[in-house]
Amino acid sequence: MDGRGAPTARGLQYFHDTLLRAYGPQHWWPTQDAEQPRFEVLVGAVLTQHTAWTNVEIAIANLRAAGPLTPDALLAHADLPTLIRRAGPHHVKAERLRALCRWLLAHGGLAVLDAWQTPALRRDLLSVRGVGAETADAILLYAFGRPQFVADAYAFRLFERYGWWSGPRRYERLRQAVEAVGPATAAFYDELHALIVAHARGRCHKRRPDCADCALRDRCDHGRATLQR
Repeated sequence: MDGRGAPTARGLQYFHDTLLRAYGPQHWWPTQDAEQPRFEVLVGAVLTQHTAWTNVEIAIANLRAAGPLTPDALLAHADLPTLIRRAGPHHVKAERLRALCRWLLAHGGLAVLDAWQTPALRRDLLSVRGVGAETADAILLYAFGRPQFVADAYAFRLFERYGWWSGPRRYERLRQAVEAVGPATAAFYDELHALIVAHARGRCHKRRPDCADCALRDRCDHGRATLQR
């Protein structure tokens, strides 16, 4: 891993626990479909690519209003791009959703895929059109309960400032470095990812981070340097 340091088991636990005390449990993934919550995770993971979650919520609400949120129903929607228009490039994402639905049906559904080992399931997910590493890991974590770290842009931002990463952003290297020291439980990575998002949005902003009120400031390289000026 690049940088002056790397996360350790103890350091990662401190990072997680400190953010948890600051923000409280996040209760992710935020789904609203009581009958198909896991499938909604798959839909949301595609729709949220390069799009604000508020727009994804509107798109998913449109899908639910148009009928049951199931793979068969989505494939039957001739107006699928229109229904998800608020979620960004709607024609591209409609094709990605269709590809994911076809993949899910071809493999027998979520219950059948639950029996797959994580490496094989991840490889197969990555073969689906429009499913990259971040989307696949979000699906594995939140729909299948696998202990995967989602190394998204928010994670890189926080880890770079904290002192755990420098140099080119390499998704797989960061994911593997975190998983090598983190506990092998989905609950830990579920909360960690949600807390990273909450902190990046609430304090550790892209351009003007609020270091003075940051819960991590005493151990964060960027925070200490900022407050010493």
